[in-house]
Amino acid sequence: MKYLRWLLLPFSLLYGLVVIIRNWFYDAGFFKSYKFDKPVISIGNLDVGGAGKSPMTEYLVRLLKGDYKLATLSRGYGRKTQGYLTATAIATATNLGDEPAQFKHKFPDITVAVCEKRVEGLKQLLPGHDVIVLDDAYQHRAVSPGLSILLFDYNRLSEPHLLLPAGNLREPFSGRWRAQVIILTKCPAGLTNDEKEKAYQKIAPLPYQQLFFSAIAYQPLEGFDGKPSGMSIDKDTTIFLLTGIANAKPLLKYLTGFTTHIIHHNYPDHHPFTPKNIAKLAAEFNTCKTEKKLIITTEKDAQRLEDSWFRSSSPDAESLPVFVIPIKVEFLDESGQQFDQLITNYVREHTTYNRIH
Repeated sequence: MKYLRWLLLPFSLLYGLVVIIRNWFYDAGFFKSYKFDKPVISIGNLDVGGAGKSPMTEYLVRLLKGDYKLATLSRGYGRKTQGYLTATAIATATNLGDEPAQFKHKFPDITVAVCEKRVEGLKQLLPGHDVIVLDDAYQHRAVSPGLSILLFDYNRLSEPHLLLPAGNLREPFSGRWRAQVIILTKCPAGLTNDEKEKAYQKIAPLPYQQLFFSAIAYQPLEGFDGKPSGMSIDKDTTIFLLTGIANAKPLLKYLTGFTTHIIHHNYPDHHPFTPKNIAKLAAEFNTCKTEKKLIITTEKDAQRLEDSWFRSSSPDAESLPVFVIPIKVEFLDESGQQFDQLITNYVREHTTYNRIH
């Protein structure tokens, strides 16, 4: 695989040239970029998936929804609909995409919308809302957000900064200049000051950029209904881990802290689970002789599983003990207070106006 990446390097150079030219046209004003007077917060990354955008979006929702009328706007990757759409209480991954469906199920009192053209989505949302959080919109240059939050996976900092398809970058590493806030996500517990300094040197934030360090905080297992399950994991538990996310390594590492008996059914990001996938899982689960065994999946994957046919696809699937493991963001060294203050100050200062440039 490593050698294949090097063979793809010429295509990465071509891809990078196209991206650089596109960004230059936006920066120079040849391509229109819309700026809005109400608070618009963009969350994104340079890598292809796996940096923790959804947990960060949820963090902002929890922070702001009590004081402002808030909406999230996503592209709705993987949905079978088109155009602008707002979520209802029975939102599904088929209609919205898995991440927006997750947002609506967890926060039914906010507006969750999807639209491929974010400018059109913002024009629909802003008249009736105080704040809009854009999920995965860093490369969507048609919108010039008031505040850009750029995420980097701490565990990938040492990887070469190669563009697609040889590497994982959507745009050159230099594109980080557009962010006002940079967050290193998925930091390990007990990160030392020396390790932080090394990470700081690799990111090399500009004078106007604030750098934060955060970690994943796994929550107790829940059922599909979002209610606590009371289920615990011990060294005698056999876990069948079912994932279709960009990077399942942190979750796998976390679970190995409880048990080494883990059978991982690992699929690509946003994978549409099929009856064949579930039949394979059910067969392995039912033939496992371990006394204590359970199936664990992520919140995002649960949207695609529950949305389609998981409970009714086959008699084997109906009785499977499936649990969801939620995650939250935690900032290191109590820097979360500083981050919260930065966000609330920005929103407070920009909630007066309601017109589009």
